[in-house]
Amino acid sequence: MEPILQASIPYDALAEKSLPGISPLQMAEWLIVDDAYNGQMALRRHLLEAQRGEVAALDPGALPAAQEALALVLSELCHIEGFSVLADHVICPDGAKINLDWAAPLITLGQIIQEDICLLQKQGAEHVLTGAVLCFPASWTLSEKFMRPLLRIHVPVSEYDANIAKRVQRLFDGVRPGRPLWRKNALWYDDPELFTPRAEDAPRAPVVAESGAYLRSEKQSILRLPETDAVIFSIHTFMVTKDAVLK
Repeated sequence: MEPILQASIPYDALAEKSLPGISPLQMAEWLIVDDAYNGQMALRRHLLEAQRGEVAALDPGALPAAQEALALVLSELCHIEGFSVLADHVICPDGAKINLDWAAPLITLGQIIQEDICLLQKQGAEHVLTGAVLCFPASWTLSEKFMRPLLRIHVPVSEYDANIAKRVQRLFDGVRPGRPLWRKNALWYDDPELFTPRAEDAPRAPVVAESGAYLRSEKQSILRLPETDAVIFSIHTFMVTKDAVLK
């Protein structure tokens, strides 16, 4: 299969920034439709059809939050060129008609937008991953993170120490409705495959720029849902060739 690539990344993915590297984000800049939309959406819909148990999960108690997330996305799509949002379905920029299934809101979202959507809800002192549609995991597995708190989710990320964990938890506690935050990462890969789950006990060997043929960068955003108080952690994945960034 031909690799699904963007021609460029709309920010400097390689610019150094200290962890957790958070910046404010305008709501109008939250969801992105880029030149890889058609290819990414075809793959997302295939994964949701053929491997749904690997790419989607929702705790029954998180259904109201997932429904609120779907409603928020639909309201934003009304302002994005290429989408037609109707009472019971959405026409997407690639021409696909996606029916709105409010009983499976995350699966519906996964067929409409490029972003992976993770829902986190406060349980005790930490936010817990209570739902997700995760078609493009960058070397992690949804089943190992589902219903786990933030600190446990980040095993085995070496940089995610107790100090970073406290700062990230404060961000999740403090983010306000309508005032999202975002950060980026940058990872070199030999293979442009987007669906790359890996178990915690089998981490990916690091790839350096000199040998990696592709740069994968995630635009990670967090925003609060005002009614359920859940936090959305969204991930827009960019995959570009080395030549596109090392000019």
